[in-house]
Amino acid sequence: MTRKLKNSELDRKTVAEFKAAKKTPLIIILDNIRSLNNIGSVFRTADAFLIKKIFLCGITATPPHKDIQKTALGATDTVDWEYKEDTLGLIKSLKEQNIKIVSIEQAENAVMLNQFSIESDTEYAVIFGNEVKGVQQEVVSESDIVIEIPQYGSKHSLNISVSAGVVVWDLFSKIH
Repeated sequence: MTRKLKNSELDRKTVAEFKAAKKTPLIIILDNIRSLNNIGSVFRTADAFLIKKIFLCGITATPPHKDIQKTALGATDTVDWEYKEDTLGLIKSLKEQNIKIVSIEQAENAVMLNQFSIESDTEYAVIFGNEVKGVQQEVVSESDIVIEIPQYGSKHSLNISVSAGVVVWDLFSKIH
């Protein structure tokens, strides 16, 4: 029989230990996300995989907010984050720092996630877009790479928090 672990057995980092830990060279950019629960869920995913930073852009709400906190469960205290109004300006700045810009979107010439290979010694900023409109076209156009999550059912999209979980786990696995 398999026994579930108790929370006390999970060897979780304290906030200070998280802040001091070596981070995964990934940045998440949330481009005009309207759902506070989605924002909180992305914070939790970022915490789970030691993501370097989250940028909240455009209409994306910022902590502290009770509906973000409800799903983030404290991850807004561990994960470094910053608000930038202009997503396009942010990605231009990140490009100047030699960070590869990746939009997660369904687009012409997109690379399927399962076929994407990580370049060693490269830092990536991964952009997730609005729940209805996706990543802004001007942002997609400025991206170095567009990655699509392969889907085989009748629906055309995944919830942004699910997309973030799938992509971040895949990239984390490839990096490590």
